[in-house]
Amino acid sequence: MDSKISEEFVGPRSEDTLPASAAAAVKVVIVGGFGVGKTTLVGSVSEIRPLTTEETMTQAGVGVDDVAGVERKTETTVAMDFGRISINEQLVLYLFGTPGQERFWFLWNGLFEGALGAVVLVDTRRLEVSFDVIGRLEERGVPFVVGINAFPDAPVHPVEDLRAALDIPASVPMIDCDARDRGSCRDALMTLMRYLHTLTTSTPEPQ
Repeated sequence: MDSKISEEFVGPRSEDTLPASAAAAVKVVIVGGFGVGKTTLVGSVSEIRPLTTEETMTQAGVGVDDVAGVERKTETTVAMDFGRISINEQLVLYLFGTPGQERFWFLWNGLFEGALGAVVLVDTRRLEVSFDVIGRLEERGVPFVVGINAFPDAPVHPVEDLRAALDIPASVPMIDCDARDRGSCRDALMTLMRYLHTLTTSTPEPQ
């Protein structure tokens, strides 16, 4: 198999260095099922050249990976995607995209180490690929928000219907997100940051 680690990534540039004004850098994970747009999101929003670990899909995945609905997909992430975005002059997010196929989920342990939270990308054409992903986040106690990726041929459903179908608590934000659009991806990350802030500032109920 051909391994492609960001063909254009040839080494650090001056603009890749962390801004001198940065006071805090936090780790955020982009998760979702196979082919929901994780690599696209990281590439769209990253202010540095993203590092990807994509390989060409071969016959080895036939009968193992569920490609229903994404039959034209030719490459897949086998380890992680990595990018970076400055939310403001002080706060920098390191973005780690996870592999979507279940056979690579053993890598999640390392990718989630030290992560502040996650953005779950959802494809409304294939909601079923999101069930186990969300379940694993809930088991780990990782805070997350849900981004509904805007595929051109995807059916449109009311957010509350999607929330019910995915069994997402009312407190967890769900937003529309176009993984191809930098502004939309940034909005999704800002939603996660605001959500994490509410979790840290909310007063626990008396026992």
